[in-house]
This record gives sequence, C-alpha cells and structure tokens, in this order.
Amino acid sequence: MSASTVPGTPAVDWAAVRRDFPVLEREVHGKPLVYFDSANTGQKPSAVIEATDDFYRRHNANVSRAVHALGTEATEAYEGARGKLAKFLNVRADELVLCSGTTFAINLVAYSWALPRLKPGDVIVLTRMEHHANIVPWQLVAGRTGATIRVAELDARGDLDLDGLYRLLTPEVKLLALTHVSNVLGTVNPVREICREARRRGIATLVDGSQAAPHRPLDIAAIGCDFYAITGHKMSGPTGTGALWARREHLEAMPPFLGGGEMIKEVRFEGTVFNDAPHKFEAGTPNIAGFVGLGAAIDYLSALGMANIEAREQALLAHATEALSGVEGLRIFGAPAEKAAVISFLVEGAHAHDLATLLDLEGMAIRSGHHCAHPLMQHFGVAATCRASLAFYNTHDEVDAFVAAIEKVRKLLA
Repeated sequence: MSASTVPGTPAVDWAAVRRDFPVLEREVHGKPLVYFDSANTGQKPSAVIEATDDFYRRHNANVSRAVHALGTEATEAYEGARGKLAKFLNVRADELVLCSGTTFAINLVAYSWALPRLKPGDVIVLTRMEHHANIVPWQLVAGRTGATIRVAELDARGDLDLDGLYRLLTPEVKLLALTHVSNVLGTVNPVREICREARRRGIATLVDGSQAAPHRPLDIAAIGCDFYAITGHKMSGPTGTGALWARREHLEAMPPFLGGGEMIKEVRFEGTVFNDAPHKFEAGTPNIAGFVGLGAAIDYLSALGMANIEAREQALLAHATEALSGVEGLRIFGAPAEKAAVISFLVEGAHAHDLATLLDLEGMAIRSGHHCAHPLMQHFGVAATCRASLAFYNTHDEVDAFVAAIEKVRKLLA
C-alpha cells in the first residue's frame, strides 16, 4: 500500500498495479528496466493488450458497414470507446471526434476551422512552451491566410507570464492555442482562468491535453475551451488513437477535413451530403482495435481513480526532485508553481545524448533531445536536455536507482 492515495478513498496497492504492466518486468543490458519516459508514451497494462488481442481474435470487422454479428460487435465496441472517453473527459459523445492523436486533432482545427476563417491582420497566440504539434500547423495556416503569430513568454520559474499573455489578447486575436501541461517543464497552466479571459474577449481557445489526460482528473466542460485535444497512447492506450473535443456549434460549422467513406450520407457525382458531426470528420476505416484498447485503458485508469494517480505521481515527483537536487552539477529546468511529474535536467560537462546513452546501459529509459520544443530550448539557451517523466506505475526504489545511476555516469564523464 502507499500513502500516495487521496485521503478518504480506498488505498491502492501500487505494487500490484505495477505487476499489471508486462514490459516493466524485463531487463535491458542485463539491468532491470527503469522506464522514465512516460511523457513520450505510456506503458500498457495487460487489460489493454488483452482487449486489443481479443478484438482481432473474436470480433474483427469494419464498423458501421455490415449488419452481420461481427460488424455489429465491432461498431458497438468502437462507439462504446467513444462513450467511455466522453465520460472520462466530462463531454458529450457527439462532440468527440476520434482520430489518431493530438497532432491530427490540432491539424483538423487548423485546416477545418482556422483556414476558412482567418485573413490578413488576424492573429494566433501561442506560448513559448508549446510542442511542435501546436506550433507548425498554425505557421502553415498563417502562411496561407496572411495571419500572424504572437508568442506568450515564460517567467523565470517556467510559468506562463499571465499578465504578458493577457496583454497579447487584443481584438485582432482570433485563436489562443496552448498546452495544458508542458511536456518539458511539467508546468500546469491555469487553463480554466486563461480560457475565461480569452472568452471574455471573444477569442477561441484550443488546449493541447496530451500531457494532462494521463495524469490528472479532467473536466473539459469546466475548463471552458473551444477545442481540447488528447492522445491515447500517452494514456496507456494503443498508439494511433486520440480525440478532438469541440463545441457542437464549431463541429456543425466546420467543413470536413478528409473525404471518403464513412463521413458521408449520400454521394452523387452532382454533389455529396456529409454525415453529421463527429462522423463527418472520421473518413475511412478507423483504428478499431486501437480504440477498443483505449476503452480498456480508460476503464483501467478510472478504476484506479485519476485523483489517486495524480497523488501517486506527485509523491514520486517530490522524491525525485529532492534526490536529484543533491547531485553535484545537475541543473533542473523550471520550478513552476504547479508541476506534473516531468523533470528536465542537464549535468555539467555532459551532453544530454551522452548522458542518456550511458544511463540506458544502466537500464534507465529517459528522453534526451529538444523534446519537440525547439523554441523552449532556445529560451533556456541549450540545444537539448534530458527528461525523466514518471507515471503511477513507477516506484520510489526506481527513483533511488536512477539517482545512483546518474552519480555513477557523472563520474565516468567527469
């Protein structure tokens, strides 16, 4: 049992939870695997692996295109996953577009909502801490429409400079796109407050929830944004899954992003009648087995309780931050007021890639590089950092082993 459980809720046996993840039992380079790269992708519990396998073994068929038993089962499972995800996010299922992940979701908004609306003189506001997936689509749209981009900066701690952000929100701004949680600094942005301020000014908001959905309770209805994007594989679900939530009025007004099967009601050479949202944005055969697996992941996370998951990860973060702070020459990037279990760091005299490579030989799986956040690296004046991102299936003992490995590698590189 662990104290990192929300008071008043049943204690969670985190050791038993860890045993649900088969990959965590393996060794790499003859050492026990310590997987600290969950901001990149979350590991999958047996329930998700088995649900995906069971679909292919017993129910495989296409969705919405057959009246036979397998087709009905596949459709029910696929739409069932939509319903589970809607409940998880506290939104309506008919406002949830299932797609391959956050990158697709943001591009859908960029090309279906923004491209037809923006014009020269309009402005898109982004933040310094955005992932490339929430930068590049807006640059492409700005280049085609004549719109411009403004950037909200950070303070010394790695929090958004809110006063500076609000000063950027002038009448020319049509969209504010920002991350809920930084994949580099772990900064948790006050998205509810920010969206409220944008809404008062008539500005639409898109929130990248990739790093929030796996780690904390979510209530999109309470956030008050116009669009919210998530990625399933970071939520212990299969790769190639995710969703865009959008206000119903936006979905009804937006033209389809892709054309083909499934997103139509009737096709004639004289013209096509499109399906209702969200289906008009889901052209072609979807990743059915993947969404069955995502539904199982949502069941798994919900059974643990997202508040319990957040508490567990905060306990691990506190332990790791304190332990790493004692390593000579180690610099942690960012100390925001509210932080998820992500620690970006460098060790004096060691290149990030060299450090990560040597740590891998000790069984430690961490990320090194720019983390798809070049503008943030430029802000700190570095080319790359190492990143340790923790999840509820990690342990305090792993944190201690990680710090010991850094001490060992630091001496090798000295």
